[in-house]
Amino acid sequence: MCAGTASKSSGGGGRYDFVVSIEPTGTRIAAVALFAAWLVHDVEEVFTFPATSRLLAARLGSDRVVVSPAQSVLAIAVMGVLVGAACVRGARSQGKSRLYRAVLGGLEAHVVTHVATSVSFKSYTAGLITAPLVMLPGARVARAQLRRSGSPLSLSDTVRGGVLLFAAALGSHVISHLVLGAGYPRVRNPHTLHSYLRRMPNLR
Repeated sequence: MCAGTASKSSGGGGRYDFVVSIEPTGTRIAAVALFAAWLVHDVEEVFTFPATSRLLAARLGSDRVVVSPAQSVLAIAVMGVLVGAACVRGARSQGKSRLYRAVLGGLEAHVVTHVATSVSFKSYTAGLITAPLVMLPGARVARAQLRRSGSPLSLSDTVRGGVLLFAAALGSHVISHLVLGAGYPRVRNPHTLHSYLRRMPNLR
């Protein structure tokens, strides 16, 4: 929000100085809060997703889903480009950007998937701590701001966001796999997969 005020110069001569003050709008603050919440949340995921991928590999009986620490960093960095771009567009459009609204709805819904995944595995999984404690409050702040601005988040925004973030997550891991190669050597014998995964030094 910009506000301009004109004041007469103390030097006289009828000259006026035009002073412009710039104040961040509520939507800009909400967009920054959303990105900050995502950043904190994904710092947790950077360090813990490799171990969670190990649990998933053991359950599926395939090491193709195992992610190395380097792959985890790259995949989340790729996601950061999407989330960051969405927040910038949201701030510039006063929350009317479809991309921003979709990402907001998707991140909010993503909290539920974190909790559901941990319940399914009956153990801690990547992102579980900061999902309800950081990501959810950040998303709620952004949602509340949209409601105050007269354009509340809709169910269709959330559905589009869920699809978008799911596709983006898969795409980011494909990119990290293509750039960095397989996270760990393949285990051809499925009967030895579980013991092999337990011996991975970087995932203990």
